[in-house]
Amino acid sequence: MVLLAGGSLLAGTEEAVRLKESTTTLTELASAGDKGIPRGLLAKSVCVIVVPGVKKGGFIVGGKFGRGFASCRDGKGGWTAPAGLRVEGGSFGLQAGGAESDVVLLVMNKSGMEKLLKSKFTLGGEASAAAGPVGRETEAMTDAMMHAEILSWSRSRGVFGGVSLQGATLREDQEPNDRLYGKGTRNEAVLTGKAPIPDVGREFIGTLTKYSPSHK
Repeated sequence: MVLLAGGSLLAGTEEAVRLKESTTTLTELASAGDKGIPRGLLAKSVCVIVVPGVKKGGFIVGGKFGRGFASCRDGKGGWTAPAGLRVEGGSFGLQAGGAESDVVLLVMNKSGMEKLLKSKFTLGGEASAAAGPVGRETEAMTDAMMHAEILSWSRSRGVFGGVSLQGATLREDQEPNDRLYGKGTRNEAVLTGKAPIPDVGREFIGTLTKYSPSHK
């Protein structure tokens, strides 16, 4: 049974801060028009992952680590509660010179969602991934983009664009799930609609709904 922690108790927590940062990142990149994530791809996505402030320890390659949240279509015209997610490893070709990057990934089909429901998976390994197009570049999408399970974008020092996260590992982040929904709650339960949306996650889910109205 999935339990919901009291919203008032979570208002000042690390989870609340990270959800706020995720909401800001999603808003800025989804509302940037021709310089942001194509709205058409957001509309087609089945899950959205936002990881604000991914930290990089090395130059271009390696040392990457970030914590964010994912949400999936709930099959009832809405989005599921946000589930904690970590990104580790891989490379960031776009972010040379940047200490942090904001990352957004769109899961484009059911098979990609099934990978997300696992405790962990690797982009370019278990799940096919590609750098996403920006703005009207949707029309120029390559076959790799069109058949990828996951498309990814990143922003660092004001520079935004599609970026390949090949080799990066995505894994569930148990700590925020324990605090938001009850000890031992797994991403599979949250992302399949078995957990109610906590108060601190309503703005994030509301933003998703605004920029990507759900489909049944």
